[in-house]
Amino acid sequence: MRAPARPARRTALACGIALALLTAVPAAQARTGHHSARPGSATGSLVLVGGALEDDNAAVYGEIVERAGGPAARIGVITAASVPESQDPDADDPDRCANSACNGAHYAGLFEKHGAADAQWIPIDLDHVANADSDAVVAQVESMTGFFFGGGDQYRYVTTLLHGEKHTDSKVLAAIRAKLARGAVVSGSSAGAQIASGPDMVSGGESYEGLRDGSAPGYFDDPTRLGYIPEGGFGFLRSGLVDTHTGAYGREGRALRLAADTGHDRVYALEENTALVVDAPGSRNERMTVIGTQGVAVLDLRRARARTTAAGWSLRDARYTYLTDGDRYDARTWTPTVAPGKRPLTARATGPVPANTDVFHSVANPDGPSYSFRATARELATRTRRTATATTFETGPRFTVTFGRTGGSGAWTTDGTTPRTLVGLRIDIAPR
Repeated sequence: MRAPARPARRTALACGIALALLTAVPAAQARTGHHSARPGSATGSLVLVGGALEDDNAAVYGEIVERAGGPAARIGVITAASVPESQDPDADDPDRCANSACNGAHYAGLFEKHGAADAQWIPIDLDHVANADSDAVVAQVESMTGFFFGGGDQYRYVTTLLHGEKHTDSKVLAAIRAKLARGAVVSGSSAGAQIASGPDMVSGGESYEGLRDGSAPGYFDDPTRLGYIPEGGFGFLRSGLVDTHTGAYGREGRALRLAADTGHDRVYALEENTALVVDAPGSRNERMTVIGTQGVAVLDLRRARARTTAAGWSLRDARYTYLTDGDRYDARTWTPTVAPGKRPLTARATGPVPANTDVFHSVANPDGPSYSFRATARELATRTRRTATATTFETGPRFTVTFGRTGGSGAWTTDGTTPRTLVGLRIDIAPR
């Protein structure tokens, strides 16, 4: 059986799901709490991966297994974000299939390979929506000590595990929510991490179009249009918006625009093959740790001010913190703690920061670099200059992103020369 395919940059929903979204999420719906079981202070934890989780990532899989009980761990795998067997033309080919059932079996095998005593697919998808309220499946969930939500399209999770317009929990989701509150680990990658979001969960879009046109509630046939679901996802993590595949797909711009449009002051922007581990989610003691090869950006909009003029939309005084392996973050106090073993980087280079004319890795520029936004931020950290600028690939207008040092900013390194962790860079975005 092949590994689940890496999700396309622009994922399209099946027509039936798109129709369900139009029914379930009216454009004028207010942003409020919408779950039948409100998430209180959980004693469990979340392990949220920004996508493209490699089969051999022992650190992340091992973290999930350890939090689920180590050698006694029993992991329930939910892959309802994948297409069901009925929509997979390769469903009968174990080497090519990419549907919910074969992806569930794949992940179950990986968790057992990484030390779990047992891992099982929870049989819920678009072909088996009724199972979300099956007492037999609830009993299966109750026997698990941890859960993993696979990738695909996060709205399929809304369609299968939540009840339509009321956005209330199915029996299975209520059981998982209760297990989290009692100490279980809930994990996920890509759509499986995104669905942990509270209100205003992103449903699609690209950075440039988001900056130019703004966001709107719903899901749109135009995959570049920035959309969001006011009701949100499952609401496991509510202290900030969540975005995934951030640097690989250049999503920093859309994340900042969506947060500004919807009144959120923080975004957790997750990178690929990297986990944000959240202890006590939803409580005053919510705290986080980064594990993996890339990082997690925390976008801080507490001081930010957005405005729209005839020239276009602009944002001033946002903050960008990029945390890497071992770094911690206290959500209540907004405080990052850099991991032991990293030391402050002293900027020595005096030359200009290299030009960057595709800061959000545009789909219109397939040869452009991934992690472009982060690259300019790190280049600034190595230099004595106070600011650096980068621009969007697109024009009409072309947006300029200005990165600036602040009194509280800094960079940390493991080798003395290469910046890894960044804290407190100022970010301004303006049309020109």
